[in-house]
Amino acid sequence: MNLPISSSEAELVIPELIMLFGLIGIILIPNLGNASFRIPLTRIHVPVFIGGSRFKSTSNPKLPNQVSLIIFISALFFGLMQNSYGKIGDTLEVTEFSRLFSLIFIAALLLATIATTHRIPARPNVKPPNDDDSENLSSKKINALIDNRRQVDFHIILIMVGLGMSLMSMATHLFMLFVCIELASLSSYILVAFHKESKVGGEAGMKYFIVGSVASAVGIYGMSLLYLWSGDLSLDALAIKWSESSSIDPLAGIAVGLMLVAFGFKVGAAPFHLAAPDAYSGASSPVAGLLATASKAMGFVALMRILVSVTMPTEGEAFWYITIAVIAVVTMTWGNLAALTSTNPKRMLAYSSVSHAGYMLAGLAAIGSGLGSEEAIELVLTAIVFHLAVLVIFKFGAFLVLSLLETEERGHKLEDLHGLARREPIVAGSMFLFMLSLAGVPPLSGFLSKFLMINGIVNISAGTGASDATSVLDWLSSVEPVFWLAFAIVINSALSMFYYLRIGLVMFFEEPEDSKSIKDAFSLRLAIAICAILTVIVGIGPLSDSLLEMVADAINSFVSN
Repeated sequence: MNLPISSSEAELVIPELIMLFGLIGIILIPNLGNASFRIPLTRIHVPVFIGGSRFKSTSNPKLPNQVSLIIFISALFFGLMQNSYGKIGDTLEVTEFSRLFSLIFIAALLLATIATTHRIPARPNVKPPNDDDSENLSSKKINALIDNRRQVDFHIILIMVGLGMSLMSMATHLFMLFVCIELASLSSYILVAFHKESKVGGEAGMKYFIVGSVASAVGIYGMSLLYLWSGDLSLDALAIKWSESSSIDPLAGIAVGLMLVAFGFKVGAAPFHLAAPDAYSGASSPVAGLLATASKAMGFVALMRILVSVTMPTEGEAFWYITIAVIAVVTMTWGNLAALTSTNPKRMLAYSSVSHAGYMLAGLAAIGSGLGSEEAIELVLTAIVFHLAVLVIFKFGAFLVLSLLETEERGHKLEDLHGLARREPIVAGSMFLFMLSLAGVPPLSGFLSKFLMINGIVNISAGTGASDATSVLDWLSSVEPVFWLAFAIVINSALSMFYYLRIGLVMFFEEPEDSKSIKDAFSLRLAIAICAILTVIVGIGPLSDSLLEMVADAINSFVSN
């Protein structure tokens, strides 16, 4: 009997196998009971264990969350320990690049699981409402019972997101890449609308689903055109076909343009971002954090596969440079201007996420300019991937703070943050660190990632100004337009300081609406504290060097393939 994959190939995907078998386990374990099957014409009952009255241990509503935590912790551990790489069949390949992104996805999912422990709590001892209960108490009991019933559903979908994202990072075939993206995306749409008892949750999920479905349909149509042009959807074959073409075939150009629509939606680039603010504000904070970090990273992996691996321009060419550059500047500016007027913290962070997509798109545009050395290009790619990695720390950290507020049904308006420093000084201090890091204030990790991005773009444009310029204005007018992408990042980063510092202002200087401490949620508070510490030490010190080295190795494996 031949197995689908060999034992050596199975070793390469241990984290993914853990999620796969964990998915099966999380479906079966809560259904274990004392059911039995009677053999016909006899009185003999054979236990089948699936169904019947569930065992006390398997009927615990906290079990799905505990199993999910074990799955993601185990997957993260084995992913960190893995040091072997290779191909799995014809459509998957495990490299340093794919493994790094797999770790990014799993880390974000682990944080979402920890936050969900308290955001959608399981209460084993809750009783159904009775006639003597008040209307308010009856409503609370019903909501608690609903939360208990949907524990399994939530964590099944969460693991499916992890499987789709992790396999997508390994895909070497465009069809496999799209299938994995859609597995993760469809699961994400459900998570956004998971709180269907809330009007805003259902509306957000519907908008996100409709816009995402249209974007995916456009991308798949582009993929079909690319197949008509090439006859093969393997990324290697597409890259060879593209490099052998003396000029850009219109069919191939249109195909890539259509695929950019699909991937532009995934990363939250303007004008494909319009559903993102509603999705973030309507979803629970753990899910919004997942969209802002893991889902964004997934979109950038797809963009890098197409733009850098397949359609990378040679010197003097700039097939998609202008398009991506314009989208980048519009995206970062639009995101920051919209965030300035937002009074909903999650909506503000949604527009912040849009602006950060613009910063990374500026890096991709600089690569597509056809200028710069291989070292400069690798520096920009390193900056993009490093930024995606550290976003999980401080961007998700901000959503963890909002998750803590949501345990009291707060966090949906700016007033909910008023006086947070007086109620919860450690939580407020952590939130302020996250805001400073998002703004790019040194020496935090957000500053390092933006500095690397700007440095890489400047290196690519280095030497393009007129050497005989008599003034700064003469030199600026002669420099290649790619230089202005770095300038746009600096200006927009300064603009973003206004709404990031506003969060700190209301936390430290406004009067709190309620002087009571927030509910005790130990694991969530611990996750917030760890993210705050990492926000500092990943920006400066040996840990930042280790992460940069890991990212550099990942980029080397990506460029060499």
